[in-house]
Amino acid sequence: MLISPVSSQAVTVQSVKVENGGDDDDDMDLFGSDEEEDEEAERLKEERIAAYAAKKSKKPALIAKSSILLDVKPWDDETDMSKLEECVRSVVADGLLWGQSKLVPVGYGIKKLQIGCVVEDDKVGTDLLEEEITKFEDYVQSVDVAAFNKI
Repeated sequence: MLISPVSSQAVTVQSVKVENGGDDDDDMDLFGSDEEEDEEAERLKEERIAAYAAKKSKKPALIAKSSILLDVKPWDDETDMSKLEECVRSVVADGLLWGQSKLVPVGYGIKKLQIGCVVEDDKVGTDLLEEEITKFEDYVQSVDVAAFNKI
């Protein structure tokens, strides 16, 4: 009869278990915990969390910005376009920076104002810009977003 190495190892393991199964259990507490090790681990964990928080607070947060190009359309060809631009630029909000503008011919002598701005996404949205600009009812017929790019 041949004995495979696996079965001989199993016999050896069983004999070891039997030998350790005596009254030596009093020396080792398998389910208890060492309070000193737990306190040390907790203190180390708190130190690492504090160090991570300090490092994270020093790092500047990334601010999401967008570049928006607006088409502001007047009522007719008799609308004072310099006054219209002045009204649009009078819209002020935290996180809003107005850029370049130009007059673009639409047709029949009517020109629209094309103006760019940079906004912080968390503070200013396109809806807010459109609402504020269309409040100038004497000059502005409508506002459209011509281009919207994340920076």
